[in-house]
Amino acid sequence: MKKSIYKIFGLTAIIIFVFSATASAQITSSQSSNDTRTREVAKAQDAVNTLLLEARIPFNEGLLAYQDNRRSDAGAKFDKSVEAFLYSTLNIQREPKLQACYNQLIETIYRIEFPSETQIPQVRNLSQTCNWNIDNTLADKIATIAKESTVKQINSTQTSTVAVNGQNTANSTNTSKTGFNSQEFEPSPLDDLAKLQLNTDEQNVDSPEAQKLYQYAVYAVSNKSLGFSFQVHPMIQQFINYYRGRGRTTMEVGLYRSGMFMRMARRIFKEEGVPENVAWLGQVESTWKPTAVSSAAASGLWQFIPGTGSRFGLSRTAYVDERNSFDEATRASAKYLRYLANRYHGNWELAMAAYNSGEGNVDRAVRRAGVENFWVAFPYLPQETRNYVPTILATILIANNPNQYGFGHIRPAAPLVYDRIRVPASTNLSIIAQASDTSVQYIRYLNPHLRSNVTPPLPYIVNVPAGKANEVVAIFRRIPASKINNTNLAKSSAGETWAAISNRTGISVNDLMAANPGMKEPRGKVFVPVSSGYINRTVYSRPSGSNTSVAPTSNIKTVKAKSGDTVTKVAERYGADPIEVAKYNGLLPNSVLPAGREIKIPSK
Repeated sequence: MKKSIYKIFGLTAIIIFVFSATASAQITSSQSSNDTRTREVAKAQDAVNTLLLEARIPFNEGLLAYQDNRRSDAGAKFDKSVEAFLYSTLNIQREPKLQACYNQLIETIYRIEFPSETQIPQVRNLSQTCNWNIDNTLADKIATIAKESTVKQINSTQTSTVAVNGQNTANSTNTSKTGFNSQEFEPSPLDDLAKLQLNTDEQNVDSPEAQKLYQYAVYAVSNKSLGFSFQVHPMIQQFINYYRGRGRTTMEVGLYRSGMFMRMARRIFKEEGVPENVAWLGQVESTWKPTAVSSAAASGLWQFIPGTGSRFGLSRTAYVDERNSFDEATRASAKYLRYLANRYHGNWELAMAAYNSGEGNVDRAVRRAGVENFWVAFPYLPQETRNYVPTILATILIANNPNQYGFGHIRPAAPLVYDRIRVPASTNLSIIAQASDTSVQYIRYLNPHLRSNVTPPLPYIVNVPAGKANEVVAIFRRIPASKINNTNLAKSSAGETWAAISNRTGISVNDLMAANPGMKEPRGKVFVPVSSGYINRTVYSRPSGSNTSVAPTSNIKTVKAKSGDTVTKVAERYGADPIEVAKYNGLLPNSVLPAGREIKIPSK
């Protein structure tokens, strides 16, 4: 193409013709490009609308459950709404509509879970921001329930209270309810696997395509590229056929979700001396869902039953069920697999079989077969195990070369990254959430093994958002152990005074300064002590509550935010100082505002 253009420009006698032809070509190209861009924009908008719908449905179901006082169900539905954003391949932070919806969703769920007297959940505003069309009657009912809950908390007599934004936990005598106090559980894919019957087409391994893939599997195993050896059996190809057809969606979902945990799993398996690719067992066990549970009472990413989990160090108490943890359960799985591989003299197929059905079943099958060979012992194993092992081997082959098997279009989810810190005994998750600038919901999401919003009654390692470990640890070092669960945090804005914080928290300046020794003026996160018999109206992760003494109320102008506005944008639009506007409204300068949110602008 370039040579042709150079030749044309070399023919000066017809330069005018060339110019006009080139111009015409440019116009055509521009039109085509515009059409392409239009289609791309429409496609991107469809993806955004689809995600918003996926988040709206469980959120609305959560509201209905909360209205019916089914708090556990409500928490599970709200988790699903948040996870719709977390699991999405879209860049939430680069799409203003999604970012505004997500940020307000987190805030609204938190206000539903832990309502305060001055910050009732604004479901109507969330509905407007996300274009969800939630019934206004339902939205108002949720606000009423939250408000009534707060009134009960304030009027109740408390003993040994752990309070954050109206939440009483531990030994409180308050009868009102806050928090959802449950984790969501999802069906394990193992139950379906046990009943799976391959059809005639899937069993056909004689087609040219199947033979080609079969030979590729033989080659991949023989050159030791997978890190361990196994016998390539036609049944493995049959399950590859299944995943390329009827089971395609299952494989696609698993490959996508694997991105969240596979890096962590590979590292731990390698540390424990287990071939890294054996970690793909997790996809068959749970489709990488930490809260998956089977009909056999197996739970977590690695589907431990209580007895086996206990054998390999996983605690199961009233406070935790570490079968649902990330790191601990993964390490226990690797240790169990190494134990099984040693038991069967390095035969990983038998080790996988025993992982599924137990050593006893495999031992009996091997005795009847007379040899330690999975395929010889195959007839004597439970039906689920007969499917289980070839399914894992098929998954390993597909995952190691997705292009070869028609899954090259799947982009794995980003790794779930987090920091790990040790917190004092019986620490409320609310203080951890405040210290790490996130929600209790997200702390629960990072710690699916915690059974309530309180850590066990001993120093315990928890997961916090990535990059927040040092900040959270520094905050805990500043709080005396005896006061950890009687302290809230409030964010201070630059230039804010102790008097301003006192106004919005209801705590005296002297008490605030006593709780923050050596801090002459507020800096960053400050401690707000819980006063006896009163629930502080402090914020969860940002300044809020009562107005400060920035300006007299007679000189206040009330305006409404537009979609995509922040406090800074609104303030600049009316020529006001963003910091002063933020403090006056109990927000941060970069707080995202829902469309229609009223903002008070103090005069200069």
